[in-house]
Amino acid sequence: MWREGLYNANDRLKEGIFMIAEHLHQVKQKIKAAMKKRTADMDENVLLVAVTKNHDVAAMREAIDAGAADIGENRIQEAKKKYETLGRDVTWHLIGHLQTNKAKQAVKYFDLIHSVDSFHLAKELDKEAGKLGKVQDVLVQVNLAKEDSKSGVYEEDLFNMLDEVDELAHLHLVGLMCIAPNYENVEECRPLFHRMYEIFQKAKEIPYQTATIRYLSMGMTHDYAIAVEEGANIVRVGTAIFGPRQY
Repeated sequence: MWREGLYNANDRLKEGIFMIAEHLHQVKQKIKAAMKKRTADMDENVLLVAVTKNHDVAAMREAIDAGAADIGENRIQEAKKKYETLGRDVTWHLIGHLQTNKAKQAVKYFDLIHSVDSFHLAKELDKEAGKLGKVQDVLVQVNLAKEDSKSGVYEEDLFNMLDEVDELAHLHLVGLMCIAPNYENVEECRPLFHRMYEIFQKAKEIPYQTATIRYLSMGMTHDYAIAVEEGANIVRVGTAIFGPRQY
């Protein structure tokens, strides 16, 4: 019975490994299919961020070993523990809301911060990055739908904020991020993604001092295919790769 139990446990482990690798492959294939529906002037590549919030280090390693090079985390403390034990060379993305008092840890552990939603936060990140002698890559989060439940800069305030962030010596502004409302009919996301791409294109045309606007991060498990069709070049996908979160 002991050996049978061991066999079953190993069998389940192998099945889990296979599932993560297979799901990752399926997501990549879906991205490729969505890219074929894009207009000719859109970027040729889409960066897939595997969102590992509430998934353990073992699952992260399986995804990385299957080809996931970019990891997305929502919470500083969870990311810190994983960072210290993961044992893999990856690019770390902070995709969740960031409190100002966590800025010091954010610049220490993350390569790209997606969720800069105020100039107050930007200044704090700039200060902490300066202490480390680092220039921190950031995206400015846009609350295009003006949802009370989400952070982000409103469209009418965005370009003033981009100008302000561009002047901070230890931040490198590299693009924009947005989160669409969780519509029951996912097609309702399309107009918002389309508008976000128009804003992104406008931002790219501005001759900033140091900013290089090249990333548009939008789209998650339920809507990433539509986001890619409408011009996203970073998507943040968790459940479609790892399955339901482990709480």
